Amino acid sequence: MLGGLLDWARGGRSAVLVLRGEAGVGKTALLDHAVASAAGLRVMRAAGVEPEMGLAFAGLHQLCGPVLDRLARLHGPQRAALETAFGRQAGPAPDRFLVGLAVLSLLSELAGERPLLCVVDDAQWLDQASAQALAFAARRLATKSVLVLFAAREPGADLRGLPELAVGGLGAADARELLDAAVGEPMDDRVRDQIVAETRGNPLALVDLPRGLSPGALAGGFRLPEVLPLPGRIEQDFLRRADGLPGPTRLLLLVAAAEPTGDPVLLRRAAGRLGIPVQAAATPAAEAGLLEFGARVRFRHPLVRAAAYQSASLQDRQMVHRALAKATDPQADPDRSAWHRAQAAPGSDEEVAAGLEQSAGLARSHGGLAAAAAFLERAVALTPDPAQRAERALAAAQAKIQAGALDAVPTLLDVAKAGPPDELRHARIALLHARLAFVSHRGREAPPLLLEAARRLERLDIDLARETYLDTMNAAMFAGRLAAPGALAAPGALAAPGGGMLAVSRAARAAPRPSHPLRAPDLLLDGLAARVTEGYPAAVPILRRALSVFGPEMSTEDELRWLWPACIAAMQLWDDGQWDVLSGRHVRLARDAGALSELPFALSARAYLELFAGELTAAAALTEEVRQATPRGFAPYGALGLAAWSGRKDEVAVLTEATIGAVTPRGEGIGITVTEWANAVLYNGLGRYDEALAAAEQGSQYPDEPGLATWSLVELIEAAARTGQTERATGALRRLVESTSAAGTDWALGIETRSRALLSGGEFAERLYREAIQRLGRTRVRAELARAHLLYGEWLRRQNRRVDARKQLRCGYELLTAMGIEGFAERARRELLATGETVRKRTPGTVGELTEQEAEIARLAADGQTNPEIGAKLFLSPRTVEWHLRKVFTKLGISSRKELRETLPARIQTTLPA
Repeated sequence: MLGGLLDWARGGRSAVLVLRGEAGVGKTALLDHAVASAAGLRVMRAAGVEPEMGLAFAGLHQLCGPVLDRLARLHGPQRAALETAFGRQAGPAPDRFLVGLAVLSLLSELAGERPLLCVVDDAQWLDQASAQALAFAARRLATKSVLVLFAAREPGADLRGLPELAVGGLGAADARELLDAAVGEPMDDRVRDQIVAETRGNPLALVDLPRGLSPGALAGGFRLPEVLPLPGRIEQDFLRRADGLPGPTRLLLLVAAAEPTGDPVLLRRAAGRLGIPVQAAATPAAEAGLLEFGARVRFRHPLVRAAAYQSASLQDRQMVHRALAKATDPQADPDRSAWHRAQAAPGSDEEVAAGLEQSAGLARSHGGLAAAAAFLERAVALTPDPAQRAERALAAAQAKIQAGALDAVPTLLDVAKAGPPDELRHARIALLHARLAFVSHRGREAPPLLLEAARRLERLDIDLARETYLDTMNAAMFAGRLAAPGALAAPGALAAPGGGMLAVSRAARAAPRPSHPLRAPDLLLDGLAARVTEGYPAAVPILRRALSVFGPEMSTEDELRWLWPACIAAMQLWDDGQWDVLSGRHVRLARDAGALSELPFALSARAYLELFAGELTAAAALTEEVRQATPRGFAPYGALGLAAWSGRKDEVAVLTEATIGAVTPRGEGIGITVTEWANAVLYNGLGRYDEALAAAEQGSQYPDEPGLATWSLVELIEAAARTGQTERATGALRRLVESTSAAGTDWALGIETRSRALLSGGEFAERLYREAIQRLGRTRVRAELARAHLLYGEWLRRQNRRVDARKQLRCGYELLTAMGIEGFAERARRELLATGETVRKRTPGTVGELTEQEAEIARLAADGQTNPEIGAKLFLSPRTVEWHLRKVFTKLGISSRKELRETLPARIQTTLPA
């Protein structure tokens, strides 16, 4: 409707619309959308402000303030009325009719220059004088190219009678989708449906309400309603209404509040055990507007549920949970039965605690970390035996760390520490303290704590010790150049000259070996340590073997814990296929399990895979998910890479400053390396090679930081070659070849040959460029393939082979533009212009057109040639041909080569004419 009204205004006609709906339903979002869609229109905007309702003409002045210079064009009395209303001249209070007429004239005057959009938000808080004047003008606009949009919770008397659009809550499917997006972690289907029902699809409530709920509450309602915030007005309103209700009705409200699924059958069974006559007790609650009974039992507002629970006595709550436990089928829903039994227990109860522990195991086995943590935390409180209580506290702390619920962890570790003396338990307590430090800060504090725990565990549990060494390796990677000097050295030894990673790797290599066959974490540890202590070639076979054992036979818990270092290993092996598979699985598992401590690592690793694949939209979505999932300040690594590949210089500068400011105090050295690599990519894309060289040299100085230092070498070679600094480029190439030649993958060798070509000449350089394109064309790293076409095209142009250069530059430009890699795309465009070719920048109007490259591929495909045959003719890889054909099919609205033969002759248009 808004789109149609905007078109109406552009066509010379006027309209007015009042968007009406409750707070949070999306009225402001619709107004924002209208403003964003108002191309070609002048926009005037105002919003009612509750404290200013008593100030005459405050809203009108806010709307018209930017155009007061137009008042001189108004007829004398009208101009004087507005001048007086706005305090620009002294005089008696202006006539309201004259003010309304003046507003109408002013809007008409402005619309004569170009169509006009007036937006007034929160109109229910407009002062009366402004509301009267605007309503007067809105009713009399006629054909003046003006669109006036009001938004109000409930329009006041002045706006009544104007055309309205009622903005209601989202439908159930959309509400569930929004709720899932807002939560970002697993939810029990029944809890999800209940929240959707009680919020009635209000978008703001769907987004805000889960912020007051723990992961346990979302995973299955295994948390009490008292965790919700209670604004005093809502609480008092509920208490006032509840005070007058009969006793059975108040008890029925408590039963409904204590069971979050809204199941009417379960509620009736529990109420029957309490002797509550459901029909008679429900009627007063419904008449008071507190509770609705139907296919689902739901409160008027989720906060009323919390108030109902909080206002009850402890004895009544326990009684209600006891009834719900007996009413719940322990075979069909053992977790909920155990939970209600636990809430009903008046004190220690080993039978109930054991049931909760069993439920935690089941929840953990199907990925419900938040629910498992909630079960274990409650089991700790109910366990009478001190040793058993300490063990359950340790298990609860571990689950809380994985679920990202860190606030409760120190208390649980204190409970574990208070148990009977046990050396292994105390070593595990120290380990969890160290893991908590890493998850919380990822800086220099965690590695020495983890290393100490690993050394302590060597004589107690060698498997756990080796796993802890791998944890230490992960933490040392993050600390990088900012690792605390000497903190990771062996007792009485000097600090290792290579820094934290070298000290950890030496300690891990010296640790006892397990007696059983090596598991995935053992192999990862050996391979990563060998990479630092013995060099890249020694690490390659070990890391490849480690990645080969990741699979379905591993437990979900083990995969969640070790998939991040596995992704790091895949990056270091230049294995884009394994990186793709492992990072995709890591994200899925972390999301499904609600492993909020793991999720940022999984999302970031996946985002970088998507960046190199040229899928910047997917990378942007993952980056935004990282931002939403990490309120504790995970550095914006994905955002930095995204901005750098996109060529957004100002954004990279802001993110660089923010990242360095965040990571330096806590000692997260990898963050500095990320910023240096990102700046090198950015400036190479922009053709500012001196700045790229400086950033890349800094970023390549710390080779133990995973992947990034090597990627900086790639940027360094290009920047040094472009600035004529051959010696620096050659030195960087030697360091790069150490890993690429040993890895031997198409990604590795494609990058190596592309880099060699930059430092070569003649026919040899051309062979290298062609080999690089062929190799990279067989990988997922399509952004690097596009850069190879660009570099080859640049080289060809410098050889005065303009026709050949155009083909490569055009291909590079097409790929880079389609990916959104704007800096490098602009570099390709400039090179194309230098060959004498006319290049049109992409606009929305050219999206449906075929480029010359696409048209040529389409003609060959229509003639029946295969992708390899087309690739051989145009010197493109078959995968690149396939990629172009998919774009052709999309643009032409077809799905097969047969349709291409029928459609092509009439549809070919070119964006890049020869």
